[in-house]
Amino acid sequence: MTVKQLRAFLTVAQTLSFTQACERLHLSQPALSLAIKGLEESLGGKLLIRSTRSVRLTPEGESLLPLAKHLLAQWDNTEERLRQRFTLQLGRLSVAAMPAFACSLLPAALVKFRQQHPKINITVHDVINEEVTEMVRSRQVEMGIAFSPEGTGSLLFTPLFEDHYVAVVPPGSPLTQATQLAWATLLKHDFITLQRPSMVRRLLEQELSKQQMELPVAFESHQLSTVGRMVADGLGVSAVPSMCIRQMHELGAHCIPLTAPSISCRVGILTQQELSVAAHALRTVLLKTVQAPSLPEH
Repeated sequence: MTVKQLRAFLTVAQTLSFTQACERLHLSQPALSLAIKGLEESLGGKLLIRSTRSVRLTPEGESLLPLAKHLLAQWDNTEERLRQRFTLQLGRLSVAAMPAFACSLLPAALVKFRQQHPKINITVHDVINEEVTEMVRSRQVEMGIAFSPEGTGSLLFTPLFEDHYVAVVPPGSPLTQATQLAWATLLKHDFITLQRPSMVRRLLEQELSKQQMELPVAFESHQLSTVGRMVADGLGVSAVPSMCIRQMHELGAHCIPLTAPSISCRVGILTQQELSVAAHALRTVLLKTVQAPSLPEH
């Protein structure tokens, strides 16, 4: 039983005329008759009784009629929905992003995407860096924004920008007068950082260890917002990727470039090999709109 056969049967059943059905379907009489015959053979019996003057349904044809209407409606609806997805008139997309990116750079990119494709619904999962990678790997989401992973395996990593760590200091600290800070100066103060296994924390410790430096950790937290508030209230200093600058300023802390050493990390898009049309469109918007954040001019 084919869609073409069902459509032929439904049209004849609704018009009760082979001539009218041929006109609607743009088929010749032999082609229409062949479609009906094929349907009857596949189902095992007569569906229509045709005479020189009229066409009527057999009892089996009557029972098939509502089923044919339902099946063809479902078929047409499925076809239309898929066409809308391919043309970005309809769709749903799930994205995972580390909180530092989700609350700073992602919203502006989503505004651009929404302007271009207002019918695509997007779910954003703001989770820690390690979970972003796992969600993409397990196909819970189509796309993730994270730091460059140590090993991608089957995943693709497309860099967006190189992010540099900046110092975060209390607003009333003498350190705010500096245009840049050396790590040796910053580490003389109580340090506030994220708890392990945070990638932000791990990268700091790895890079500072190469310089024979250690973090004088006084306070730890799971959330960057808590770290920023603690610094703003004068409990110590911290260092965060530059994409967190806006968030730190909104919390009341002050950010300064860090040197000796300059610690950086790549931020990019994690995906599987295959992408839906919607995911590909968002990837394009991200690559065009997201730039490395920088400190505002004094």
